[in-house]
Amino acid sequence: MERKREIWLDWLRVTACFMVMVVHSTEPFYLGGDGGQVLSATDAFWAAVFDSVCRSAVPLFIIASSYLQFPLHYSTGEFFKRRAVRIIVPVLIWTVVYALVWGEPVENFKGLLLNFNYAAGHLWFMYMLVGMYLIMPLLSPWAEKVSRKELGAYVLLWLFTTLIPFIRDAAGGVAPLIQAPDGLPAAALYPLWGEASWNPFGTFYYISGFIGYMLVGLYIKKFVPRSKLIGVIGWTMFLLGFILAAWGFMSRMVESGPFPVNVTLDVAVSWEVPITFCGTFVAMMAVGLVLAFRSMSDNESWCYRNAIRPLSEAGYGMYLTHMLVLAVYAPLFRSAFGNAFSQSAATPLTILSTALATFATVGVACILIRKIPRIGTWIA
Repeated sequence: MERKREIWLDWLRVTACFMVMVVHSTEPFYLGGDGGQVLSATDAFWAAVFDSVCRSAVPLFIIASSYLQFPLHYSTGEFFKRRAVRIIVPVLIWTVVYALVWGEPVENFKGLLLNFNYAAGHLWFMYMLVGMYLIMPLLSPWAEKVSRKELGAYVLLWLFTTLIPFIRDAAGGVAPLIQAPDGLPAAALYPLWGEASWNPFGTFYYISGFIGYMLVGLYIKKFVPRSKLIGVIGWTMFLLGFILAAWGFMSRMVESGPFPVNVTLDVAVSWEVPITFCGTFVAMMAVGLVLAFRSMSDNESWCYRNAIRPLSEAGYGMYLTHMLVLAVYAPLFRSAFGNAFSQSAATPLTILSTALATFATVGVACILIRKIPRIGTWIA
């Protein structure tokens, strides 16, 4: 028997998909050259607003996936078979496309033996997602019978680990960057609780990071009731997390002034500490949005049937393909609005127009691609 469809999750996934495109439309306004580049206080403000309010998109995908898939509804073999067809095949196809379109194809394909194509940086998410799926069967028997108190204790422990980015920042200041052979910088982390040059696996390593969002999805599904009050609490959490994230992000850019700001990459990386994916403020926004959307009614409206559900089903393909389209729209809108409006208006118009145009284009394209018999769902 087919499970009842979680309508609120379709709304959540479509929203998260659009949020990803807003984040990527915003990044050119504070990242540029070899590091951070912010032209004015106006750009700093809008970058902080748009990037912060949409930063929980990736955690939302993890919570949604956990809510639907965890604990497993079928055998481990069947689970991996389904995930391979729906997740791995499309990402392999689009990895090849990006390798051919951006950068040096030969070097790109060499690099793929070790990691994702850095020219298409958003593909990092797929590797993390595969890692999450690898751990789900291992934890699934525990998830079936875990008590509210036991699971709550682990969620609280994970919530403590969301403070670690701030603790590292306070203890170590601006971390130096280690330049990898491929040119991708990696911050040297201040060692905490058992970490050392010969041991990166400290006390909280195994309970920190994105696995916490998987536990949150499980906890909400099993133990949190659906009600209007819970929805209000969710919106409050989201708003508070957004204010703290945006304030922290913008403050760091302003402190690097006067404008225009041009800083090295290590400073630009430190700007993003308040909006790190597994940091406290983003966790507040992600959990808050899930609680808020879950309080929605299960009404299958015309908009849901004809727009939201098809877009939700095509969302994975939209994520994979959107950077190809966004890279075309972004400079066009920036040039057009920059010539027609003041900077205070041009910046938000450019960000929103780029995200909306990209979302509409890849949304229609991926819905149509999915209609191709047999191979459509492999592509999108």
